[in-house]
Amino acid sequence: MVALLLLGSLAATANIHSDTSKNVLPEIQYEYIPDLSYDEVADRIVCLEANVPLSYNKVVKSFIDYFTIRDREYTKLMMQKVNLYFPIFEYYLEKHGLPEELKYLSIIESGLNPIARSRVGAAGLWQFMPATGRLFKLYQDFYIDERLDPYKSTEAACLYLKSLYKNFKDWELVLAAYNAGPGKVRRAIRRSGYKKDFWEIYDYLPRETRSYLPQFVAMIYVLNHQAEHNLKVDYVFYPIKSDTIHVSHYADLQSIAQQLNVCYDDLKSLNPSLRRGAIPPHARNFPLRIPVDKMPQLTANRKLILDSAAINGQEELAKLASNQPGSTYGRHKVRHRVRSGEVLGSIAQKYHVRVSDIRKWNNIHGNLIRAGQSLSIWVNPTEQKTLASNQPAIPKDVPASKTHLVQPGDTLWEISLQYKGLTIEKLKKLNNLQNNKIKPGQTLIIG
Repeated sequence: MVALLLLGSLAATANIHSDTSKNVLPEIQYEYIPDLSYDEVADRIVCLEANVPLSYNKVVKSFIDYFTIRDREYTKLMMQKVNLYFPIFEYYLEKHGLPEELKYLSIIESGLNPIARSRVGAAGLWQFMPATGRLFKLYQDFYIDERLDPYKSTEAACLYLKSLYKNFKDWELVLAAYNAGPGKVRRAIRRSGYKKDFWEIYDYLPRETRSYLPQFVAMIYVLNHQAEHNLKVDYVFYPIKSDTIHVSHYADLQSIAQQLNVCYDDLKSLNPSLRRGAIPPHARNFPLRIPVDKMPQLTANRKLILDSAAINGQEELAKLASNQPGSTYGRHKVRHRVRSGEVLGSIAQKYHVRVSDIRKWNNIHGNLIRAGQSLSIWVNPTEQKTLASNQPAIPKDVPASKTHLVQPGDTLWEISLQYKGLTIEKLKKLNNLQNNKIKPGQTLIIG
């Protein structure tokens, strides 16, 4: 059995006449689409299976039909893009001793889009959530998001997959946990009566996760049997050959692109982790990727090019960075212990920050805070000086390890509990305190 896909438009302009005054329909083009049986596909999937189980059933077959019939254009786009990223995936998977089949996972996660962002905040080829990204040392701030770096994010994904396999010892459960999180998979296992097979806990998993593994299996099959489904593309993408230089100061990509006569979009695509099109002022040895054919020109004129790039747009970006909700740019971190009766508004007013900033810094979604809660507050340097003003001078011969910087909400009793052998009386004697009053930013001698 075969199916035919309509490629041309059936809509025609009114009354197209030939010399004989007869209506002529426009030419219609069709694409031949083989319709393979369930058993034919089953035989091919068995041959593909290596380290990761490729379970086959009606759910998997439905996704194969989707990728080969209903959304062939998406599949063709993946066929065009695999050469951009699969070599990177294969390198890190081999480095960490992981199955090569896992390279297809990024297609399901992001459609091989290194700057993809989900509605819940996941980003990059491997769709790391912010917290998970930080857990695997993917740096994120106003300027840089290493979740978008194909190399660093791929290595982080390998480390995450390794840790999941150490816990679950089953690749199908690992893939489910990568999508839903290990907690939801463990909950599904408990609800199923402690069964340890993906298809036995299937009904207890989130809806998205139920389709995740079948899509993964379907994509492996489809990209290994393109010809059998008459899937063809006219061209494929290949990565731009590049080399790196290390930059430790602000540099605007647009300026570098102009001076090197490089397409800005190409330079941006080589450095997708630079969210604002610029290396930040606080950068230390940032590995900037440059087209390899432009390296001699950059090497010969490096100081001139980078000095020029260090001017363009820096002031505007710095101002924008400092005004972003939750920005820590140019600020210093202090801790505030919530006291009875305090609310976010009064705390924000005290430190001259916004309520939205405090929410962002502490992952607070409403206005509820509780007495005793410790909050991270990022204050401007001038505010930090104000907090530290009027404190008694500390003798120069007292090492920093023998001092304690008073945080908002601290009391002598709480400080004494933090250090072995320290009492309130000893604290007062060491610091010539006449009463129990201390101020945020004050430095106390503790030994």
